[in-house]
Amino acid sequence: MLSRRGLMAAAGLWPLALRGAAGQTTSAQASLKVGLLPFGTVSWEAAVIKAEGIDAAEGLSLEGVRLAGSDAARIAFQGGQVDTIVSDLLWAARLRAEGRAVKFLPYSSTEGALMVPGGSALRSVADLAGKRLGVAGGPLDKNWLLLRARAREKDGLDLERAAQPVFGAPPLLMRKLESGELDAALLYWTFCARLEARGFRRLIGADGIAEAFGVTGPIALLGYVFDEALLQRQPHTVAGFARASSKAKQALAANDAAWAPVRPLMAAEDEATYATLKRAFLEGIPRRKAAAERADAERLYAVLARLGGERLVGAATTLPEGLYWDGGPNG
Repeated sequence: MLSRRGLMAAAGLWPLALRGAAGQTTSAQASLKVGLLPFGTVSWEAAVIKAEGIDAAEGLSLEGVRLAGSDAARIAFQGGQVDTIVSDLLWAARLRAEGRAVKFLPYSSTEGALMVPGGSALRSVADLAGKRLGVAGGPLDKNWLLLRARAREKDGLDLERAAQPVFGAPPLLMRKLESGELDAALLYWTFCARLEARGFRRLIGADGIAEAFGVTGPIALLGYVFDEALLQRQPHTVAGFARASSKAKQALAANDAAWAPVRPLMAAEDEATYATLKRAFLEGIPRRKAAAERADAERLYAVLARLGGERLVGAATTLPEGLYWDGGPNG
């Protein structure tokens, strides 16, 4: 068993004081710790919440905790060092199916895409035969599994054999695509946005891939994950945080000035990159009715469970009951 100090070291945890208009936490405000990743968009939202004083207005104080990466975030959440993180729907579903009573609050439907140079002759997934294809993550990356299934069902193409897939970290694959060492690359959305600003284009997006499986609209595959126990202890704190998150997104969608505290966090080297990152973030704001979102998520989860099996989703072949938070104190 790791001690609290050992767990924090393993997770790469550093407390971060998020200062806003109010400046200090009052005794009437409940503190909520949210995990923040380097260059992650949760830090964008947190910055707006603090700058606008949204958390204080909701009777809570948001405390950001810097985390080294996605694995560190999961360690921190499971060890109780943070109250919530933004993570993958598949991971949240697996936790719940394995007995950890967690809830999922949709955060963003913005997903990755298959990127090619602007002047590429590639026009469809079928054109990937024989091409050098970079894939962010590993063989069990959900977008890669879905792209393979889509190519097989729509084009009769086995990308694993017909193309030349190479797995790796997104920054490395982005550089290889830019240098011409790859013909196409399946990347996460922030890297896609940066490439678009440099003249690259999408061959197909994650939404286009999902449509092949009967999905009718955007799905928030990223969401805030938190324990039911926190809901039971502090229902008003969690509800206030959910409203604060929504208000921050509304502010960013409605007012360019709201981006002022966000711009320094975006690592956007020019106006074109800033504009594409901003557009992609706003496009991912969840706007669908909960029932429609869940129905599509269940449809896509069933496909991923079939494709990735237990290595990807664990023992559950369907989304666990009660995974989505409905806004009430009991989930």
